[in-house]
Amino acid sequence: MTTQVIILNGGSSSGKSGLVRCLQAVLPDPWLAFGVDSFVEALPASMRSSDGGITFEADGGVSVGGDFMALQAAWAEGIAAMARAGARIIVDDVFLGGAASQERWQKVLGGIDVLWVGVRCDATVAEGREIARGDRVPGMAAMQANVVHQHVVYDLEVDTTHTESLDCARAVAARLS
Repeated sequence: MTTQVIILNGGSSSGKSGLVRCLQAVLPDPWLAFGVDSFVEALPASMRSSDGGITFEADGGVSVGGDFMALQAAWAEGIAAMARAGARIIVDDVFLGGAASQERWQKVLGGIDVLWVGVRCDATVAEGREIARGDRVPGMAAMQANVVHQHVVYDLEVDTTHTESLDCARAVAARLS
């Protein structure tokens, strides 16, 4: 079976977005990219600060409600439908629920060949990137650095702490070969 979907899981500011761009450059076929940040940006503004939507706490915590979960499930189903239609897809996600988040994706992507990639980054380095970005709640990167990987099973892990995105992308591409 040929891999149709690459799921990248890592905390905020771990280097997933850079890895996605490098993967699109080094992989021989075209791959579409879908990230959880784009999903959140697509939500109505009213859902970005409501109990049913998504809230970002002052300490960097993130809480999601029922409306968010329902729309996220529909988003995932749409990604699975595109993969079933023949598109190759890279998903950039943050498994706030650890293994439970992976299980939701596994259910939606049943029958599709998926490469599960853990994107790790030292919490202190991710925190520095978070500050440089300026578009994240301070503390989010440190809070998510390890929790998103709890009990998640990967085919491959990369660490962007001291490894450039391009080198990580080449490692992922080699795993696909």
